[in-house]
Amino acid sequence: MKTYNWSAFSLAMILFILTLYSLYSFIYNEWMISPPNYIILIFSFLALILGILGIFDKSSWFAKLRSWISIILSAVLMFTMLIAVSFTTMFSGAKGLLSTVHSPDDKYTIHFYRTNAGAMGTFGVLGELRGPLWSKKKIYAEKRVDQVDVEWENNHIILINNHKLDLKKGESLFQ
Repeated sequence: MKTYNWSAFSLAMILFILTLYSLYSFIYNEWMISPPNYIILIFSFLALILGILGIFDKSSWFAKLRSWISIILSAVLMFTMLIAVSFTTMFSGAKGLLSTVHSPDDKYTIHFYRTNAGAMGTFGVLGELRGPLWSKKKIYAEKRVDQVDVEWENNHIILINNHKLDLKKGESLFQ
């Protein structure tokens, strides 16, 4: 039972930190390194189950407290991620892959998407710089455009619809 207790607490704390960083990176347009919301939702359910199993550890009052913290934190995370997944599913609009481009030295990979919010907004183009695993960063967004013209000046400077971005400096453009 002690392993369930510590596993639930550790997992809940890691998921909580990842969720806070995900929110921070969304607000300040930083690298999104946390896994997708549905992965956090699944693991928070696992943390809840482990926390419930850890309640039966009666070795100390701290073990009991740790289990309750795990249960409460994972339940709040599950509720938050359920709302986030539902909200993004219902209100994000259509997003279809337009093209994928690589820098001449293959250091940078950018996926361009055609977005259409339907009655809730407008259409446009979104560019996401991809990193390892599921990490990504939005570097380009332009409204009322349905195509993208991409040209690389060198290994780290890119021209997107006649807008120059230096990826080495971390430049981005949102119109």
